[in-house]
Amino acid sequence: MKKFIFTVSSLLFLSTAVLAQVPSNLVVAAAPHITDAEMTFEKDSHDFGSIEFAGNGSYEFKFKNTGTEPLIITDAKGSCGCTVPTYPKNIPIKPGETQVIKVTYDTKRVGNFMKTVTINSNSKKHVDVLTIKGNVQAEVTEEVFPIGKKTDNGATPFEKH
Repeated sequence: MKKFIFTVSSLLFLSTAVLAQVPSNLVVAAAPHITDAEMTFEKDSHDFGSIEFAGNGSYEFKFKNTGTEPLIITDAKGSCGCTVPTYPKNIPIKPGETQVIKVTYDTKRVGNFMKTVTINSNSKKHVDVLTIKGNVQAEVTEEVFPIGKKTDNGATPFEKH
């Protein structure tokens, strides 16, 4: 009987200990604060078309706070390290005020690209997404034997006899 009581109490203790554990990666999010701030972009995507290697890969997305309360951008992140946004960080943007988010793509990466920037704010939507796309041309390199230039350094050609 003592073994039975010991076993039952041990199981109860262990189950309580296990159930009381909270995973360290579990984050409890607070309910978002609903405001009347509203972020309205002139356009939310930009096509660079064809860009030269190491060319200008920056574009400014213009937006306006069309709401009735101050707008605050809390974060903006590119979909990869090659896409970097610059934005007014935690600065209240008054109703009717216009600002820009500058997005820069690393044009030292050859080929087609389509990247996004996710913007978190206190706007009604809470999250806005901007898109950039284009095609970075291959780097132009000098020819190994440029046409019209002397490449033999004055040597005479070898003749067969």
